[in-house]
Amino acid sequence: MITAPPAPTAARDTAPFEGHRPGSRAYRRTLLGLAAGGLANFSLLYYVQPLLPQVAAHYDVSAGASAQVLSVTTAAMAVALLAVGPLADRFGRVEVMRWSLLASGLLGLASAFAPTWGSLLVLRGLAGVALAGLPAVALAYLREEMHPGAHARANAAYIAGTAVGGAVGRLVPGPLAAVGGWPLATEVLGVTTLLAAVALWVLVPRSARFTPRPLRLGSVLTGTASAFRDPVVALLCAVGFASMGTFVGVYNAVAFRLEAPPFSLGHAVTLVYLAYPIGIVTPSVAQLVARRRGRGAAVVAGLVLLAVGVAVTAPPSVVTVVAGLGILTVGFFCAHSLVSGWAVDRAHRLGRGTAQASSAYLFAYYVGSAVMGAVATHVWEDAGWAGVLTVSLATTVVAVVAAAVAARLDRRPTV
Repeated sequence: MITAPPAPTAARDTAPFEGHRPGSRAYRRTLLGLAAGGLANFSLLYYVQPLLPQVAAHYDVSAGASAQVLSVTTAAMAVALLAVGPLADRFGRVEVMRWSLLASGLLGLASAFAPTWGSLLVLRGLAGVALAGLPAVALAYLREEMHPGAHARANAAYIAGTAVGGAVGRLVPGPLAAVGGWPLATEVLGVTTLLAAVALWVLVPRSARFTPRPLRLGSVLTGTASAFRDPVVALLCAVGFASMGTFVGVYNAVAFRLEAPPFSLGHAVTLVYLAYPIGIVTPSVAQLVARRRGRGAAVVAGLVLLAVGVAVTAPPSVVTVVAGLGILTVGFFCAHSLVSGWAVDRAHRLGRGTAQASSAYLFAYYVGSAVMGAVATHVWEDAGWAGVLTVSLATTVVAVVAAAVAARLDRRPTV
């Protein structure tokens, strides 16, 4: 009996790379490295949020002004995102993520020793520029390097890592600040970010599908902005702006609300952020809902939950505030975990730059954080919690409408 000879080794070795499959060593290393990076990145970004009253007291600034320490970081991050996509297209996804984490960790450490309010804002702004590298590139890297059947699962795992980072950034600083003031929390999170940079450097494989593109000044200035030309991506960016604006605005203002009568919680304010970790499991659940009901319906459902959570915080009760924050967090991460991947997937289907679509979405997302985070604290000073509720609910309605229209347009064939 004559049998066919085995395929030549060279032929097997030159088979096209289909992406890292779930269960493979490279798949596990990639998700672990990006989860560690996302955790550190978002811890360093948001750790100041529960400490805003302490920062305000330390530098003798008002509640409204204190929000600048977060807004300047997210605003700088948003601007930097316009350039990160083209830079990643030239120098590589992994290289940009590595140096981003390293620089942000060093700047985070330096901000612990800022002698004046102005110097703190400068350092936080520079940290925002550095922090832009990871979130802008991570989703594009996953879209390129993961097997097509693993994209949604990998995105959910990365977003869960960012949720862990947000939780750590909001829960850990309180106890640390009670021991050594807010600078101690800054030092600890700066070191954590440096350790995460080492983990990402060691674990995440270099891109197998990356092809460098020439870096032109015009592409840096306009490359990411070109993603907004697609109406679906533009609407998804509006969803990111509005939903993130509501989320950060409520969390910014609630710290001041809970330090004031009738709550008067003091350092215990950080305990209400125990509602935040529920967002860790939300991305995986959101993916299941999206597969069964459709991505558009799942996003709208998440945004409705976001609005319900805002409304539940209305009564002057710690129980309802924590419950409302929990519902709000579930709704936000449900929407964000789907919309962030949706924008990248849309660009991929149209044959456009995925890194640029990711940067465009995150630009709008962080502008929403910077603008609405500052607005919410000023509204709190002028109109109390009722004003915060009104602004937050109105912004969420904008997100719902944008998501519904995007879902309708994305079902139509593209030319």
